[in-house]
Amino acid sequence: MFEFDVAAGARVPIAHSHDAYEETIYGLEGVLTFTVNGQKIAIGPGEILCIPRGAVHRFDNFGPANTKSLAIVTPGVLGPDYFRETAAVVAGSSGGPPDPAAIVAVMRRHGLTPAP
Repeated sequence: MFEFDVAAGARVPIAHSHDAYEETIYGLEGVLTFTVNGQKIAIGPGEILCIPRGAVHRFDNFGPANTKSLAIVTPGVLGPDYFRETAAVVAGSSGGPPDPAAIVAVMRRHGLTPAP
């Protein structure tokens, strides 16, 4: 389980799926728009979204305010190393966009499959 913030206007991450776990999102603040298997679903405070194994998904914050959500990964196979490694790639981009190949490599190491 982890809490995550998404800045206003942010479009993250690369569309992906995961076969080893389901992901449940609980909205805490703001509205985060998920695209799951091509369907857009807005999640606001108190709303829940379950992303099944194998579903291709991504999320965007189209709103003017930052968002905060809680994610529950079942079983708990995605750990903090994924976020540390991703943050290191972003930090190494010197303010520009991160290297997509480096992000994909981190994703694959942690059981996320980038969508074609």
